[in-house]
Amino acid sequence: MPDSTTATVPGLAELAAVRRSGLIESRHFGNLVALGPDGTTLLALGDPDAVVLPRSTVKPLQALACLTAGAPLAGPELAIAAGSHTGEDEHVRVVRGILAAAGVDESALGCPVDRPEDEGTFERLVREGQPRTRIRMNCSGKHAAMLLAAAANGWPTDGYLDPTHPVQVHVRETMAAVTGVPVGHDAVDGCGAPLFGTTVRGVARAFGRLVLAAEGTPERAVADAMRAHPFYVGGTGHQNSTLMEAVPGALAKGGAEGVIGVAAADGTAVAMKVVDGSPRATTLIALRVLEALGTDISGASTLVDLPVLGGGVPVGRIELGGDLAAALERVA
Repeated sequence: MPDSTTATVPGLAELAAVRRSGLIESRHFGNLVALGPDGTTLLALGDPDAVVLPRSTVKPLQALACLTAGAPLAGPELAIAAGSHTGEDEHVRVVRGILAAAGVDESALGCPVDRPEDEGTFERLVREGQPRTRIRMNCSGKHAAMLLAAAANGWPTDGYLDPTHPVQVHVRETMAAVTGVPVGHDAVDGCGAPLFGTTVRGVARAFGRLVLAAEGTPERAVADAMRAHPFYVGGTGHQNSTLMEAVPGALAKGGAEGVIGVAAADGTAVAMKVVDGSPRATTLIALRVLEALGTDISGASTLVDLPVLGGGVPVGRIELGGDLAAALERVA
């Protein structure tokens, strides 16, 4: 159980704590909201209507914008457009296919050169003397989809990352429509793409809408592609992929700086922003909230049992923060 002397941060809620050898070593504060399938607020902690930068959590919405702009994406290609892949060879193959459909090659990608996040792939490439490349960067699927959307409309592929480019204008409009929140701040993401501020409530609302969208709609196509092909949303051992494999019908996408959105098969959705930027507890928090609201997460034990190691053996664990634990007790 959390310590009775829970630390407080004005305007924020303690969402998780890290206990090492019986002592709370770190605490994670932030904003969180859970919405029912009908959009009603089931749980709200901190300020879920504060403007946040959602980072890669909104890649499903960027993929939706590419799809509705006319990019012919489906299956693994649509899933990787909505994902943050780990740079494995199969990911590269699929991204190259999207680029070929757009009539461009890897040099058209505007994302930075990077190493693959998959350790085995990275180590192999180092042994082979292979350099870092744009296509191995985790956002290359999104960038390829944007290039394809531009090509499908006869728009220039050069400058596709400019906020005034038709692709980005459409992304902005799509985000506002699906989240139900006007764009609150314009920024640049780590991959170089325009990043439009929203709220955690907006993220939760959007994820619920994707899951509950009618069959045959672009929104449902994005959700179904991600759930049918979770490997392309993340990769081997990636938490987003593992969650969607372990919890039937769930939709999950995390982003940098402690942001995540998860929706259960029934449309119950949770989203959060951890203000210290750490993502280490976000999946645990989201799953425990959904569990308290009735979702079966029994297949996801490896994602909610997070040991703290000392000398390679467990000496503690990551647990729910005092504010969240108390809120979930009230929900139950």
